[in-house]
Amino acid sequence: MTATTTIPLNAALPASLSDEALARESEIAQAAIRRRRHMIIALRLVVLVVVLGGWELAARYKVIDPFFYSMPSMIWAQIVEWVQDGTSQGPLWQQVLVTLEETVLGFLIGSIAGVICGILLGRNKLLSDVFSLYIQIANSIPRVVLGSVFVIALGLGMASKVALAVVMVFFVVFGNAFQGVREADKYMIANAQILGASPRQLTTAVVIPSAMSWILASLHVSFGFALVGAVVGEFLGAKEGIGLLIATAQGAFNASGVFAAMIVLAVVALAADYLLSRVEKRLLKWRPAAF
Repeated sequence: MTATTTIPLNAALPASLSDEALARESEIAQAAIRRRRHMIIALRLVVLVVVLGGWELAARYKVIDPFFYSMPSMIWAQIVEWVQDGTSQGPLWQQVLVTLEETVLGFLIGSIAGVICGILLGRNKLLSDVFSLYIQIANSIPRVVLGSVFVIALGLGMASKVALAVVMVFFVVFGNAFQGVREADKYMIANAQILGASPRQLTTAVVIPSAMSWILASLHVSFGFALVGAVVGEFLGAKEGIGLLIATAQGAFNASGVFAAMIVLAVVALAADYLLSRVEKRLLKWRPAAF
């Protein structure tokens, strides 16, 4: 008969040992994350330096013609000149403000209209069947082409640019809102109906929260479309704005001005995307973090 060794239930590794091991593993993981973050930043800087440096050297040594392709130093000088002395249409901040105002108005109007129409058609099968054909036809038309129609109908002021931005945004948001409503959890809807929820309560308490991820995901893309609509409208005909700045630089064969205006647009778009990301995190703070 062999003797068996019993281990007390309360026996375990020393608490200090386990805590030290966990703390050490946590420090190692955090250090690895920091190293990776620093490596990514360094690689991004390397790519930027290589591209800009190669562009500058190629233009200086006449590998490419700086008249057509400009060079980073000339583009920077153009931006500094605009900031200090203003543009041919007025101060640079005023051009940015005009384009940003058109973009924000078009974005808000197009987003609200897209969300409302997407929810209505997503929840009402009859409306969806009636209007789906017309929406498909309107969506198939190249929306940038409508810019000329809006300039003719609404003039060179802000209205024509806002209208084009609204059209650019509407279909993006509408498509996501409509699909989000259709993808709402059928079991949650059924449970809410069993509990006696009215159609209005069902839409506001179940369907819209379910579609919120779809709607917010479209806002990042749709703001870019609103910016494109505003700039294209200004390019076709305007009194102020970054689009007019690009058109003026193009007419004067000023490649540095075209690139400088593109950089200003990129800064505006990145700042807006950052703000939208912050808003999305606040509205979706209930959602579990992705690993």
